Amino acid sequence: MSNLDKVVLQLRKERDGVQQRVEQLDQALAALGSLDGLRTGDRGLQPSGRKPKRMSAAARERIAAAQRARWAKWKAARRRK
Repeated sequence: MSNLDKVVLQLRKERDGVQQRVEQLDQALAALGSLDGLRTGDRGLQPSGRKPKRMSAAARERIAAAQRARWAKWKAARRRK
């Protein structure tokens, strides 16, 4: 067996070991997630049964106005320097 064949064989063994470890970690995460009533999804872990909080249009506008005021204050302070 050539030296290159040995390296390839060793790398395949390491890859198989890493894949097995990842599967074990996935199983552990799934088990722990189900114990706490959490579910996994695209957005990470979230408590199941809870709806995401929605912000009203008026609240978003108040936040946007406050941020515009902060920027205006910051820009005015920079012009004075």
